[in-house]
Amino acid sequence: MSSRKLIKLWIPILSTSLLMVGCVTQQTAPVIKQPVKIAKDVNATHVPQRPKKDIELKEVEDTNFSSEYMYPETKTKKEKPVTVTKIDPTNATTPVASTSNMGKSECISMIGQAKFDKYTQMLGDEASAIKRCKMLKAM
Repeated sequence: MSSRKLIKLWIPILSTSLLMVGCVTQQTAPVIKQPVKIAKDVNATHVPQRPKKDIELKEVEDTNFSSEYMYPETKTKKEKPVTVTKIDPTNATTPVASTSNMGKSECISMIGQAKFDKYTQMLGDEASAIKRCKMLKAM
């Protein structure tokens, strides 16, 4: 065999062997295991601590029912009653809300066409948008 044929034969053999070696070897980093830390008391369980004050439970029966015990009075300040002053209807001038008969044109002039269209789309129909305008005007 000539050297040329050997080179042509060794090139595929060498490349396949490198491919096989690369696939067989591990590609991941080795795992470094940390030492396990052991708690001071292995047998300890999570038990709630005992309260500092000794609590004596009272036995509740029908014979020892006490409303003072069951419903103690709170030590909060009682609210003073609010005095309501009456307004004389002859002298009173209350602003009359004219929102009850608001129309589409008045609503558009108040908030603008873009917001009216936005409210119509958001609320579903024009009546709801007009109702929204009435609420805004009342505020």
